[in-house]
Amino acid sequence: MLKFLLQRLASTVPVLFVVALLVFLVLRLGSGDPASIIAGDSATDQDLAQIRQSLGLDRSLVEQFVIWLGNILHGDLGYSFFQHKSVAELIGQRIEPTLSLALGTLVLAIVIALPLGTLAAWKMGGWLDRALTCFSVAGFALPVFVVGYVLIYYFALVLKWLPVQGYHRLEGWDDMGPWAARLALPWITLGLAYVALIARITRASVSEALTEDYVRTARAKGLGEAIVLVRHALANAAVPIVTIIGIGIAALISGVVVTETVFAIPGLGSLMVDSVLNRDFPVIQGLVLFFGASYVVVNLLVDLSYLILDPRIRY
Repeated sequence: MLKFLLQRLASTVPVLFVVALLVFLVLRLGSGDPASIIAGDSATDQDLAQIRQSLGLDRSLVEQFVIWLGNILHGDLGYSFFQHKSVAELIGQRIEPTLSLALGTLVLAIVIALPLGTLAAWKMGGWLDRALTCFSVAGFALPVFVVGYVLIYYFALVLKWLPVQGYHRLEGWDDMGPWAARLALPWITLGLAYVALIARITRASVSEALTEDYVRTARAKGLGEAIVLVRHALANAAVPIVTIIGIGIAALISGVVVTETVFAIPGLGSLMVDSVLNRDFPVIQGLVLFFGASYVVVNLLVDLSYLILDPRIRY
């Protein structure tokens, strides 16, 4: 297992390098000049030259990339052009709302989708199976921002059950209620497509497992249907389900950006949007690397889970 772990860690290095290179080139070669945005419309050419020199923008692309990459290897993600703070500090300030949103969505989706997909496979062709198919199509078809605004209108403005926007920081047990209330609508908004994805894959995997000989043997031994579904069908269908959960993290990361914007949550997603509008290169590059590294770590954990879920993979 240690050799497998080291191999997987080594394979992530070129992936992150390519991601860093592409992000750097896209931002630098795109239109717009951060020095002009910082200086304002009344700035002279001399002012622009001084700003570019102070920010290192007057160097060649190769020099800028090498310096930036060297700083990253030393744990320095850069310094924001506009907020005058280090990128690492900005990420530390904004990471709590994003983690609360992403992890809450993930837990909610798994808790709902696994039983839903398993029952749909058990009663394949029934009303639950057909309802899951319709729900999956709707979950994938509806954009996140449309679902968010509909939920805000109905549950926050019409029924007045939940707050409209914002985030309440979790500092103690007394904050659990306001914290969950602020995140309830974002969790549902972001979790809709994720539930549809996991439930559909669960249904397909479990339905295939139910046709295997070991399931017929378990039923022939007189085991209850719940034990057959959970301990035999769902357990043996776990590998593709875990795989799609890991793949769905990419959609979850991209959905966080839109959801935080809709619900005015001060997380990494809203920080990304503000940085793109301001062409704050260091912050954008740091956030993309952070999201990329998070996705790589998730996929590494998924690969390691295969060794536990299916012992045959060890050999």
